[in-house]
Amino acid sequence: MTAQPSSAGTAADATIGATHQPLRERVRDLLRDRIVRGDLVPGDRLVERVLAEEMGVSRVPVREALTLLKGEGFVQEVPRRGVIVTVLAKEDVDDLFDVRVALDVQCARLASARATDAEIQALAAIADEADAALARGDLGAIAELNQAFHDALPRMAHNRILASTLEPLEGRLHWVLRQNRSPEILLAEHRELVEALAKRDADGAADVALRHVDTSRALCHEIMFGDED
Repeated sequence: MTAQPSSAGTAADATIGATHQPLRERVRDLLRDRIVRGDLVPGDRLVERVLAEEMGVSRVPVREALTLLKGEGFVQEVPRRGVIVTVLAKEDVDDLFDVRVALDVQCARLASARATDAEIQALAAIADEADAALARGDLGAIAELNQAFHDALPRMAHNRILASTLEPLEGRLHWVLRQNRSPEILLAEHRELVEALAKRDADGAADVALRHVDTSRALCHEIMFGDED
């Protein structure tokens, strides 16, 4: 499917004019967000001219934004097709989850010791909102709250190097996490992690974080590749 002009262009124009970021970065952020949210799916063609018209910008920042997204792994260039949204291979997904094993477990350990009571309460509130969204069947809200939950944990670890290491990976991690279609399992593990953090139980938090990565990996394999192992 080729990206086509739509009413989203008006919102995109407003967003583009809202900050002092370089234009190529604003276009990149908007395109990345559309990919992560599933508005653009793996295999979709990204045509400079179409995107430029849709966003009300010239083709130059669009071209530069696509180059940035190639470096982040969100798009790829395919002979005779041009630039498309990256089609994830199983190896790509496993590489991301291998990174999550190391970083998420460390985040959980550090957060159990360093997070403030207010931060843990805020994380619990996100978990509560997600449970409420699950009860009403709001998958869109669940996806947003899942992202908010995982964004909060690196901040709670209070380690700037760890946070900066995770930052360039977060978009791809959220992209993969949104493939999950069994939120009740993941949300139950979120609740367990909150409880371990509230008890300041570093080992318990690390165990939950590791299990959570394994659960997410298995669900993604099943949904994306039909692998039930």
